[in-house]
Amino acid sequence: MRFGIMLSMPGDSTDMFGLVERAQAQERAGFASTWLTQTSNGDAMMTLALAGRETNTIELGTAVVPTYPRHPTVMAMQALGVQVASGGRFALGIGLSHKISIENGLGLDYSKPVPHTREYLSVLNPLLEQKRVEFAGELYRVNAQVTVTGATKPPVLVAALGPAMLKTCGRLADGTITWMGGLNYLKDVAIPTMTEAATAAGRGKPRFVAMVPVLHTSDSAGAKAKLDTAFEVYGRLPSYRAALDRGGAANPSDVGVYGTQEEIESQVRAYADAGVTDFVAVLPGNAGSEAEGTLELFGALAKQS
Repeated sequence: MRFGIMLSMPGDSTDMFGLVERAQAQERAGFASTWLTQTSNGDAMMTLALAGRETNTIELGTAVVPTYPRHPTVMAMQALGVQVASGGRFALGIGLSHKISIENGLGLDYSKPVPHTREYLSVLNPLLEQKRVEFAGELYRVNAQVTVTGATKPPVLVAALGPAMLKTCGRLADGTITWMGGLNYLKDVAIPTMTEAATAAGRGKPRFVAMVPVLHTSDSAGAKAKLDTAFEVYGRLPSYRAALDRGGAANPSDVGVYGTQEEIESQVRAYADAGVTDFVAVLPGNAGSEAEGTLELFGALAKQS
């Protein structure tokens, strides 16, 4: 299992140049990957393209870029550009976002998320291979090709939480990125469902990138309170609420990994045993003095993996 870390999370006001410097520090710390969420604070793929020019080994991934606002041709062109800028170290993580953002915020139709994902991937995958696409579906009608000199197809990872989405992405994507899923959800729902679909489609074993709230501390009660406070909003968004419920988790802290070094190492081993391929540490914004020790511990685990 590889260890990654989030480059930033919603609410972080660090500009793109600061994020590039952070990516360099994370590479020096030994992390195998760093991941950036698309927010209103800046374009995630542009930031990772800049980071790609200033780093050498760390994988750079989006977790995630919403699909609805970007036509597959635009998504493919940008992704291939980041792939070139990073020397082939880019992972394209995409997702639906949320109904409140897409319908209320952008005025777009969010009524058919699974068909949207199926058609989007059917168009995006060959575009990323720089093949001409002639596709006529219910939602997309595309006759196009993109070409980026020197680019190779990046892995496509989809934030798929429900069973129908997991099956669709098992057939059409290279893996999934989960957030607020937790260990029980991963081992009982996400990993078996997506793996079965991928096998039936003749695809290789999917990649399972698990974004997990973490905190290294001797104060377990304090850590639980910090995680619940920092990530409280995710327990109210319908898709994440459903993922928490499927794993039997009441609050964000219930899917967190926190405690002493020994406790954290034991919890992390359980993720590896469940079939997670990439463990991505997500520090709460209120970690305070415990942030440095948490980074050091997960950096050490990354170097050992």
